[in-house]
Amino acid sequence: MMNLRLSTGIAAIGCVLLASCYPVNEHPRQQRRPKAPDKTAAAQDAQKLKEQDALKQKEQDAQAQSNLNANPGTTPPPIEKPKPPVEPKRDYAIANKVPGKDGFVFSPYNNKVVDVRDIPTGTLVQDPTYPPAEKKYFRVP
Repeated sequence: MMNLRLSTGIAAIGCVLLASCYPVNEHPRQQRRPKAPDKTAAAQDAQKLKEQDALKQKEQDAQAQSNLNANPGTTPPPIEKPKPPVEPKRDYAIANKVPGKDGFVFSPYNNKVVDVRDIPTGTLVQDPTYPPAEKKYFRVP
């Protein structure tokens, strides 16, 4: 009976010791380096478009220079550069001032008082009465 308990205890201790072992890194200087990300098709297309735009710009500059050389007394027409796309402005609600309290406004979403002291007029601010996940914005009057 004693031998059974003793052998069971030794087996349990052996299992605990084996389970607590972990592999040792035998080559600490050899670390796996991540592969460089491959260029995606979209990135390659964007690069091609940039190169084409640069070539067109060079051609326009060369044509303007040749026109200037052909007609030395005239000025070349201005070259129009394409404007970047403008994001549409979103119309945000405008808060109402609290009568008699400068720097305080009523939130347009829940009519709670919000402190906007030292914030310039027209500035877009996030309503602090809502969590950031809901993203409720309004403009300071």
